[in-house]
Amino acid sequence: DRYAAAFGPFKSDIRPAREPWHYERGDVILGCGGYDPFRSYLIFARIRHVADHGAPRGGGVIGRVVTGRGVIDRFGEGDQITGVERVLQRADRSHATITHDAGFLLEDGMQVLSYLEVDVQGFSKEEIDTTAARSVEYFLLSVQDGRFKVDRSSSTYISDTHLVPTAVPTEFPGPRLEGTVTVRTSGKSMGAVYIYTQAVSPSPVHTVVGRVAHGIDLARFAGEGDLLAIRAEPERFDLIGLAVDEAKAVAARRGVTLTPDVAGGDRIVVGQSPETTLEVLATGEVRVETESPDRVIAVTLYEAAAPRSVKIFREATGLKHHALGKMPLIFIFEDVYLFKPKIEKSVGIIPENTPSGEVPAFMLAMTNDSRRGVGMVGVRTVANAEFGPTSEPFTGTNIIGKVLDPENLAGLREGSTVYVREVR
Repeated sequence: DRYAAAFGPFKSDIRPAREPWHYERGDVILGCGGYDPFRSYLIFARIRHVADHGAPRGGGVIGRVVTGRGVIDRFGEGDQITGVERVLQRADRSHATITHDAGFLLEDGMQVLSYLEVDVQGFSKEEIDTTAARSVEYFLLSVQDGRFKVDRSSSTYISDTHLVPTAVPTEFPGPRLEGTVTVRTSGKSMGAVYIYTQAVSPSPVHTVVGRVAHGIDLARFAGEGDLLAIRAEPERFDLIGLAVDEAKAVAARRGVTLTPDVAGGDRIVVGQSPETTLEVLATGEVRVETESPDRVIAVTLYEAAAPRSVKIFREATGLKHHALGKMPLIFIFEDVYLFKPKIEKSVGIIPENTPSGEVPAFMLAMTNDSRRGVGMVGVRTVANAEFGPTSEPFTGTNIIGKVLDPENLAGLREGSTVYVREVR
């Protein structure tokens, strides 16, 4: 049929899972008819589709057509597969040179690999499948600066853990073949991105987010601590934090129609719908929520001095995921502004970067676990030698940064949502 071509039947020992799976064009599937392993088939997926091919748990994908995909479309009744030969591909370090030296002398015949390119799950020029939209969005966030930090390297994969821990949904638990890119969805490494250099069995705690289209040998030779250049297709579509005019320009370049909630004015995008790149590109439309720049405060964060507190602040405000975060302003008293971002009670805020002496004006602070007001964020508009920006003693105060545009504080009101932009 238009979805797949099947060869068989023959006998196998598979155990059909009796449920549908997602398949990509070129997937080679081992399935069976009528859930009977004695009537098994070798199936070639012609287009992206969802089907129950009588495959075992995980979808039964045993390989992928990498060259000659046009032949799949010409398969017809009566055609036969007359032979199957395994092609082994090995990465031989004896014929490869790994260097960080930009002045390395190149010779004729050398092939230079300098970056990885990944096609994300569900995206093609012909159609866009949004089944894995949220997990793909997380992957695009992870690599949006064009870097893949190899925190762990093994014989079968390399992984980047810089956003661990982050909750990511399991949307496409497909096969982990060579070149497959996944995100771990549970456990201590939840949120780690994996690139597989060798096929391994499927896992229920990994969701597929893409496939390497270029540079897999770079991943094979990478070692722990290496920093790889990486590109993803498509690039992330995230307008949050942009001025409306900038957002319109980005949308026009991507062929997307943008509709703001308020026409005209010098406003900042604080939200977008749909939220994910694949959903926006699939519909070709995006609606944005905007606010006045007066409700945005710019801050610099002291990550080196208070790494855990800064990480918690970014997570709670949304700065971990977007260029603009937000938090509610709950109290203003004389020279103190108090905010309460949503922080889970299980999150421990240990004392770090506690002040001594006088705290200058406009320092940004978070109350640590030693005080009842743990998790409160505050700013003082005047210096104080006794209490920190959250009105707590110095022992209960973690200094996490500084407000760069204090003039915007004067226009804020209790009960309002304040938007935060990090300046690095």
